[in-house]
Amino acid sequence: MSDDHVYLSLAEGHDADGGDARWAFGTGFEDPLHGVDTAVPAGVDAGRLALTCLELADDALVAAQRLAEWTTRAPELEEEVALANIGLDLLGQARLLYARCGQIDATGRGEDAYAYFRDADDFRNVRLAELPNGDFAFSIVRLLVLSSWRLAHFEELSASPDPVLRAIAAKGVKELTYHRQYAAEWAVRLGDGTQESHRRMRTALHQVGPYLAELFTAYDGRDEVVAVLTQVTRAAGLPMPAWQPMPGEGREGEHTEHLVPLLAELQGVARAHPEATW
Repeated sequence: MSDDHVYLSLAEGHDADGGDARWAFGTGFEDPLHGVDTAVPAGVDAGRLALTCLELADDALVAAQRLAEWTTRAPELEEEVALANIGLDLLGQARLLYARCGQIDATGRGEDAYAYFRDADDFRNVRLAELPNGDFAFSIVRLLVLSSWRLAHFEELSASPDPVLRAIAAKGVKELTYHRQYAAEWAVRLGDGTQESHRRMRTALHQVGPYLAELFTAYDGRDEVVAVLTQVTRAAGLPMPAWQPMPGEGREGEHTEHLVPLLAELQGVARAHPEATW
């Protein structure tokens, strides 16, 4: 894999006129699907399509926020850039998915409304995404699991009858393939590293285990994720995580106590200055 891959989407984040393509509240971006034919194809359940987009967008937004928290805290500068870049990829996916949802859920909401002006009970992300970062080992294990699971889902959605979701998924597959590879390489490095790094990886796998069942209720992908985890843990000399389901479903709006403070930080400026522009 090319070493400059982590910088690729940062470079792509600038338009042909040199404009800054970062997304933040109050910056006044137009609909990211502007000019795209967004009519829902005949035979497609618009309600189900909107919900799928909302769920996947919430997963991406919350996961991106957690990755952003590694800024200035990652073990090395190179990893800080890589994690930030992965977060930007997920943020881009969230923007597109929220935009698609707003076009078809009859609310007319824009991406800011979904990201900044909903309470925790209205979010439909899986709970694994909202857990605190913990140490670097936990964040790597979580990224490995979520990227493997999301990649399997996006590969399936690349054949969606909805052309917009199909295009979003096809773009996301390339990004998520890198996310999974990055996490897998670090998982092997830490698992097969020092006694301390190995211990922390074992702990992280144990901590992730209770949240795996929820992923496969939200979307199956079990075979693909188990295959990845089996390959990586075997190479790292680590045990497979134990499946110990916990009650509650993020897809039903049942979240951990960690989502409310995460959203408070994410949404603070937008809620303090609604309709503001910069």
